[in-house]
Amino acid sequence: MRKPVALLGSALFFVLAPGVVAGLVPWLLVGGYAAPLAPGPLVAVGGIVVAAGLAVLLHAFARFALEGLGTPAPVAPTDRLVVGGPYRYLRNPMYVAVLSIILGQASIFWSASLAVYAAAVGTAFAVFVRFYEEPVLASRYGRAYEAYRRHVPGWLPRLTPWDGDDARPQ
Repeated sequence: MRKPVALLGSALFFVLAPGVVAGLVPWLLVGGYAAPLAPGPLVAVGGIVVAAGLAVLLHAFARFALEGLGTPAPVAPTDRLVVGGPYRYLRNPMYVAVLSIILGQASIFWSASLAVYAAAVGTAFAVFVRFYEEPVLASRYGRAYEAYRRHVPGWLPRLTPWDGDDARPQ
């Protein structure tokens, strides 16, 4: 896939997937613009968590288009295994970023419904990764993915970046 098409596809998928899961649904759950805010410190912490999650999410999406020459959407996967940027620390930075955005909003609005929603979304992500995504990636990228999977954790980041030497095609 060419980079302009990959960027456009990734942008569209960004709006449709995390835009709905971490944006529209939480907004609806808290009552939209009429939602009361939590006390100041919780709003500040939540804002930092949302901003950090959004930064990681945007960077990860860009990596799929620029490094992988594809999109995060299963219907338009990458041509190459993406192991750079946040993927050097964590195999699932997009999922963790989306959960961070939801949990940050739960803090901003002090919303139990958003916390429960985050738990449900996290469970759905874990099931999807385990039973669909990992087998597909193992089949598509073979040894490179298996080496990556051995060295980079799925849900809690490494403290140091993985250099990826044994995941490069030979």
